[in-house]
Amino acid sequence: MSTAAAPVRSLRAGTVLADLLPASRTRDIALVVGGAALTGLAAQLSVPVPGSPVPVSGQTFAALLVGTALGARRGFLALALYAVAGMAGVPWFAQASSGYAMPSFGYVLGMLLASTVVGALARRGADRSVLRTAGVMVIGSAIIYAVGVPYLALATGMSLGQAVAAGLTPFLIGDALKAALAMGALPTAWKLVGRKG
Repeated sequence: MSTAAAPVRSLRAGTVLADLLPASRTRDIALVVGGAALTGLAAQLSVPVPGSPVPVSGQTFAALLVGTALGARRGFLALALYAVAGMAGVPWFAQASSGYAMPSFGYVLGMLLASTVVGALARRGADRSVLRTAGVMVIGSAIIYAVGVPYLALATGMSLGQAVAAGLTPFLIGDALKAALAMGALPTAWKLVGRKG
Protein backbone atom coordinates (compact mmCIF):
# COMPACT_ATOMS: atom_id res chain seq x y z
CA MET A 1 0.00 0.00 0.00
CA SER A 2 2.80 2.47 0.83
CA THR A 3 4.64 1.53 -2.37
CA ALA A 4 1.59 2.53 -4.44
CA ALA A 5 1.47 5.99 -2.82
CA ALA A 6 5.18 6.68 -3.27
CA PRO A 7 5.15 7.15 -7.07
CA VAL A 8 2.41 9.80 -6.83
CA ARG A 9 4.45 11.76 -4.28
CA SER A 10 7.64 11.48 -6.32
CA LEU A 11 5.74 12.45 -9.50
CA ARG A 12 4.49 15.64 -7.88
CA ALA A 13 7.60 16.68 -5.95
CA GLY A 14 9.49 19.31 -7.91
CA THR A 15 7.29 19.00 -11.01
CA VAL A 16 5.15 21.44 -12.89
CA LEU A 17 2.10 20.46 -14.91
CA ALA A 18 4.06 20.27 -18.19
CA ASP A 19 6.39 17.67 -16.66
CA LEU A 20 3.50 15.22 -16.57
CA LEU A 21 3.67 14.88 -20.37
CA PRO A 22 6.13 12.32 -21.77
CA ALA A 23 9.58 13.92 -21.80
CA SER A 24 11.27 14.73 -25.10
CA ARG A 25 12.94 17.63 -26.86
CA THR A 26 9.95 17.78 -29.20
CA ARG A 27 7.63 18.17 -26.20
CA ASP A 28 9.70 21.05 -24.83
CA ILE A 29 9.83 22.83 -28.20
CA ALA A 30 6.07 22.40 -28.65
CA LEU A 31 5.41 23.71 -25.13
CA VAL A 32 7.61 26.78 -25.68
CA VAL A 33 6.06 27.60 -29.06
CA GLY A 34 2.58 26.86 -27.70
CA GLY A 35 3.19 29.09 -24.67
CA ALA A 36 4.29 31.97 -26.91
CA ALA A 37 1.30 31.44 -29.20
CA LEU A 38 -1.13 31.28 -26.27
CA THR A 39 0.24 34.56 -24.94
CA GLY A 40 -0.06 36.17 -28.38
CA LEU A 41 -3.61 34.90 -28.77
CA ALA A 42 -4.61 36.07 -25.29
CA ALA A 43 -3.12 39.50 -26.04
CA GLN A 44 -5.77 39.95 -28.71
CA LEU A 45 -8.43 39.88 -26.01
CA SER A 46 -7.81 43.56 -25.50
CA VAL A 47 -9.84 46.57 -24.42
CA PRO A 48 -8.52 50.16 -24.54
CA VAL A 49 -8.45 52.03 -21.22
CA PRO A 50 -9.46 55.70 -21.48
CA GLY A 51 -6.53 57.94 -20.60
CA SER A 52 -3.97 55.14 -20.73
CA PRO A 53 -1.71 53.93 -23.54
CA VAL A 54 -1.91 50.45 -21.98
CA PRO A 55 -4.97 48.31 -22.78
CA VAL A 56 -6.52 45.64 -20.57
CA SER A 57 -5.60 42.34 -22.20
CA GLY A 58 -5.36 38.64 -21.56
CA GLN A 59 -1.60 38.49 -22.16
CA THR A 60 -0.61 38.99 -18.52
CA PHE A 61 -2.86 36.12 -17.44
CA ALA A 62 -1.48 33.92 -20.20
CA ALA A 63 2.13 34.80 -19.34
CA LEU A 64 1.63 33.86 -15.68
CA LEU A 65 -0.25 30.70 -16.61
CA VAL A 66 2.48 29.72 -19.09
CA GLY A 67 5.22 30.27 -16.51
CA THR A 68 3.38 28.34 -13.83
CA ALA A 69 2.44 25.41 -16.05
CA LEU A 70 5.74 25.12 -17.93
CA GLY A 71 8.24 25.98 -15.19
CA ALA A 72 10.93 28.64 -15.08
CA ARG A 73 13.11 27.57 -18.03
CA ARG A 74 10.37 26.79 -20.53
CA GLY A 75 8.28 29.72 -19.30
CA PHE A 76 11.22 32.06 -19.85
CA LEU A 77 11.83 30.63 -23.33
CA ALA A 78 8.15 30.90 -24.28
CA LEU A 79 7.95 34.55 -23.23
CA ALA A 80 11.34 35.29 -24.79
CA LEU A 81 10.03 33.87 -28.09
CA TYR A 82 6.87 35.96 -27.70
CA ALA A 83 8.92 39.12 -27.05
CA VAL A 84 11.51 38.57 -29.79
CA ALA A 85 8.93 37.63 -32.42
CA GLY A 86 6.82 40.65 -31.48
CA MET A 87 9.85 42.94 -31.70
CA ALA A 88 10.63 41.44 -35.11
CA GLY A 89 7.17 42.37 -36.41
CA VAL A 90 4.78 39.54 -35.54
CA PRO A 91 1.59 41.49 -34.67
CA TRP A 92 0.72 39.53 -31.53
CA PHE A 93 1.21 42.09 -28.79
CA ALA A 94 -1.97 43.66 -27.41
CA GLN A 95 -4.21 45.17 -30.09
CA ALA A 96 -2.28 43.36 -32.85
CA SER A 97 0.76 45.60 -32.33
CA SER A 98 4.43 44.76 -32.64
CA GLY A 99 7.83 46.38 -32.10
CA TYR A 100 9.58 47.71 -29.05
CA ALA A 101 8.94 51.46 -29.37
CA MET A 102 5.48 51.32 -27.80
CA PRO A 103 5.01 52.65 -24.25
CA SER A 104 3.61 49.33 -23.04
CA PHE A 105 6.65 47.26 -24.08
CA GLY A 106 7.91 47.32 -20.49
CA TYR A 107 4.99 45.09 -19.53
CA VAL A 108 6.17 42.51 -22.07
CA LEU A 109 9.62 42.58 -20.46
CA GLY A 110 7.99 42.29 -17.04
CA MET A 111 6.03 39.24 -18.23
CA LEU A 112 9.29 37.61 -19.30
CA LEU A 113 10.71 38.00 -15.81
CA ALA A 114 7.42 37.15 -14.09
CA SER A 115 6.94 33.91 -16.03
CA THR A 116 10.39 32.80 -14.91
CA VAL A 117 9.74 33.60 -11.25
CA VAL A 118 6.27 32.04 -11.10
CA GLY A 119 7.65 28.97 -12.90
CA ALA A 120 10.32 28.57 -10.22
CA LEU A 121 7.70 28.97 -7.50
CA ALA A 122 5.43 26.42 -9.17
CA ARG A 123 8.28 23.92 -9.20
CA ARG A 124 8.31 24.31 -5.42
CA GLY A 125 4.58 23.50 -5.24
CA ALA A 126 3.22 27.04 -5.12
CA ASP A 127 0.43 26.25 -7.59
CA ARG A 128 -1.04 23.30 -5.67
CA SER A 129 -3.51 25.15 -3.41
CA VAL A 130 -5.82 28.11 -3.80
CA LEU A 131 -3.97 30.33 -1.31
CA ARG A 132 -0.51 29.55 -2.63
CA THR A 133 -1.67 30.10 -6.21
CA ALA A 134 -3.09 33.48 -5.15
CA GLY A 135 0.32 34.37 -3.75
CA VAL A 136 2.05 33.32 -6.97
CA MET A 137 -0.32 35.45 -9.06
CA VAL A 138 0.22 38.48 -6.80
CA ILE A 139 4.02 38.10 -7.02
CA GLY A 140 3.89 37.66 -10.80
CA SER A 141 1.64 40.69 -11.28
CA ALA A 142 3.86 42.79 -9.00
CA ILE A 143 6.90 41.90 -11.11
CA ILE A 144 5.09 42.86 -14.32
CA TYR A 145 4.14 46.24 -12.86
CA ALA A 146 7.59 46.78 -11.32
CA VAL A 147 9.05 46.70 -14.85
CA GLY A 148 6.09 47.99 -16.88
CA VAL A 149 5.17 51.11 -14.90
CA PRO A 150 8.67 52.70 -14.78
CA TYR A 151 9.13 51.84 -18.48
CA LEU A 152 5.79 53.55 -19.21
CA ALA A 153 6.95 56.65 -17.31
CA LEU A 154 10.25 56.78 -19.23
CA ALA A 155 8.65 56.10 -22.61
CA THR A 156 5.93 58.73 -22.25
CA GLY A 157 7.57 61.36 -20.05
CA MET A 158 4.97 60.83 -17.35
CA SER A 159 5.86 61.22 -13.70
CA LEU A 160 5.95 57.98 -11.74
CA GLY A 161 2.64 58.96 -10.10
CA GLN A 162 1.03 59.55 -13.48
CA ALA A 163 2.38 56.23 -14.75
CA VAL A 164 0.92 54.44 -11.71
CA ALA A 165 -2.45 56.13 -12.34
CA ALA A 166 -2.39 55.22 -16.05
CA GLY A 167 -0.56 51.90 -16.00
CA LEU A 168 -1.41 50.21 -12.69
CA THR A 169 -4.54 51.45 -10.93
CA PRO A 170 -7.03 50.78 -13.78
CA PHE A 171 -5.88 47.16 -13.99
CA LEU A 172 -6.17 46.01 -10.37
CA ILE A 173 -9.75 44.71 -10.60
CA GLY A 174 -8.97 42.81 -13.80
CA ASP A 175 -5.86 41.33 -12.19
CA ALA A 176 -7.94 40.17 -9.23
CA LEU A 177 -10.31 38.40 -11.65
CA LYS A 178 -7.39 36.80 -13.51
CA ALA A 179 -5.92 35.63 -10.20
CA ALA A 180 -9.27 34.12 -9.23
CA LEU A 181 -9.34 32.17 -12.50
CA ALA A 182 -5.84 30.84 -11.86
CA MET A 183 -6.71 30.04 -8.24
CA GLY A 184 -9.47 27.79 -9.53
CA ALA A 185 -7.73 26.30 -12.56
CA LEU A 186 -4.27 25.33 -11.32
CA PRO A 187 -5.14 23.59 -8.02
CA THR A 188 -8.02 21.82 -9.79
CA ALA A 189 -5.64 20.53 -12.46
CA TRP A 190 -3.35 19.14 -9.75
CA LYS A 191 -6.30 17.47 -7.99
CA LEU A 192 -7.33 15.80 -11.25
CA VAL A 193 -3.76 14.62 -11.84
CA GLY A 194 -3.63 13.25 -8.29
CA ARG A 195 -6.79 11.23 -8.85
CA LYS A 196 -5.40 9.75 -12.06
CA GLY A 197 -2.02 9.04 -10.42
